Amino acid sequence: MAQNIVPQTPTKEVGAVVNAVHILRFLASQTNPQSVTTTARATGVSPSTTFNILRTLASEGMVRFNESTKTYSLGLGLSELAVNLIGQSHADLIQPELDRLALNLQILTVLWRVTSDRHISMIASATPRVPHVAVRKDSRLPELVGAVGRCIAAARNLPVDTLRRHFSGIRWDNPPDFDRYLADVEKARAEGWAIDEGGLYHGVSLVGSAITDQHGKPRFALSGIAISTQQNNDSLLKAAYSIRETALYLQRSLFPRSHEHSRDIGH
Repeated sequence: MAQNIVPQTPTKEVGAVVNAVHILRFLASQTNPQSVTTTARATGVSPSTTFNILRTLASEGMVRFNESTKTYSLGLGLSELAVNLIGQSHADLIQPELDRLALNLQILTVLWRVTSDRHISMIASATPRVPHVAVRKDSRLPELVGAVGRCIAAARNLPVDTLRRHFSGIRWDNPPDFDRYLADVEKARAEGWAIDEGGLYHGVSLVGSAITDQHGKPRFALSGIAISTQQNNDSLLKAAYSIRETALYLQRSLFPRSHEHSRDIGH
């Protein structure tokens, strides 16, 4: 049964590395240098572990230590690691994740950019090794349509009357009624993914998840698009979980939140 499918258990993490990444992400989110105490409090890593990690990172040039203020900020050593990323677009950076999803799920995967005029524009995709739906690059859709649209609506957190007004202007092949759409939006807010089976286009199944910035504003979205006869409930749910997990990974990488830190691991 579909409800028995759960995401795969992640591999065991190395605590020291996880803590170091949390600390670097926190420093990257700040405009001013930070003390050990402030960094430890913000990341949930113990002060002694924070001190040891910062001292090690400073010795490697990854952070800079200000002797007079006893504070830390990002160091030039990080630029050595990022030099090959400079100049690459978001689509270039995310493409390997799209390729992985298409290969593992055997489904067309698409990266959408959320535009300022409340549309989504396709900026990258990866095709599976099976017959698949074609989506033209730069295709534009209203941002609230389909599976991705339910997730964007959840992120927007619009008043019901506003959402109803926007919903009424969307063209679907087989539109859901608004109450069903609203329930799907609430589920997307709780689960982080949504599914559209034949609603936007007859014979096409969609799964999607939104990527939001530090302020919760939707900036990108991932979707899986498949011919409905190639999918069943189990495969769609598996795709939804996988796309959600990838969207969360990309969200943490592109828009790190200083409060998204786990406890001190292994200390």
